[in-house]
Amino acid sequence: MARFEIPMSEMAMMGGNNADALCELGVNYATGRGCKADPVAAHKWLNIAAIKGSDRAAELRADVAATLTKMQLAAALRAAREWMTMH
Repeated sequence: MARFEIPMSEMAMMGGNNADALCELGVNYATGRGCKADPVAAHKWLNIAAIKGSDRAAELRADVAATLTKMQLAAALRAAREWMTMH
């Protein structure tokens, strides 16, 4: 039987694009739960969740931001902005 991989970003969309699902996606990338740890992607999803109203995501976003270089932070912010314009 074939196994289909669903990208985490698609899982977020299936979650109704709500702040809680997006926050969990950010946590998954931050911790490497179910995926390779990626602090830039974690910040992106936590930022989007915070914009959509998640206080928890805003707090976690600050924690992740403290670990990023200026270049990584710029990439994360750019990725979040691009995603927001498309969705």
